[in-house]
Amino acid sequence: MKGSVVALIPARYAATRFKGKLLAELAGKTVIWRTYEASVATGLFDEVVVVTDSDLIYEEITRQGGKAMMSKKEHESGSDRIAEAAESMNVEIVVNVQGDTPFVKKEPLQLLMNEFKDPSVQVGSLMQELKQQEYIHDENYVKVAVDKNRNALFFSRSVIPYPRNKNLQITYYEHIGVYAFRKAALLNFTNWPVTPLEDAEKIECLRYLENGVPIRMVVTDFMGVEIDTPEDLEKATRML
Repeated sequence: MKGSVVALIPARYAATRFKGKLLAELAGKTVIWRTYEASVATGLFDEVVVVTDSDLIYEEITRQGGKAMMSKKEHESGSDRIAEAAESMNVEIVVNVQGDTPFVKKEPLQLLMNEFKDPSVQVGSLMQELKQQEYIHDENYVKVAVDKNRNALFFSRSVIPYPRNKNLQITYYEHIGVYAFRKAALLNFTNWPVTPLEDAEKIECLRYLENGVPIRMVVTDFMGVEIDTPEDLEKATRML
């Protein structure tokens, strides 16, 4: 893999389930600043930039010496938001680190970027084994099923695969909202309309699958907690 690699962190203030969550305090620092710090600390990126529609988030990052950009347009998804920023950048690989993932670590991101040594890989993402039954059945936990080559077959908020065979030991995977794209694949995404399955599940990466673009999945042991709800924030605080 040659060329520059940037991490872009899409940061929307008005999150549906937990408004203002990125500016919520997590053990003395905001969620978005912890995510930014953790991304920089990996040492994997030529540049880390928060891309936001919020003056408050922009000020939170730049006030502490971080890099941030204001979106010029309204966007339906985080990928659309970072594509606007990436379009003007001279970059080969764009890593989308969700703003609500403050436990970003180097090792899984390195494994993700290693997949791009294969020139056929256009999009990659992370997953971790999901063992607790309550989370397997929780719609806030996006599940992913993969083929033998670890390419995603489907993402869903429902239980996939459904355990019709009660004698089979099924491994469930949670999709972690960290993606890596070749720049061209990311820009293609923004030119496609929202697809039916994406719209039904409200899972943006389904747009790639519905347009025939495979997503290579990488298994990681643990990526911490994504802050989707106030309960997640409490869980993350206990972890820290």
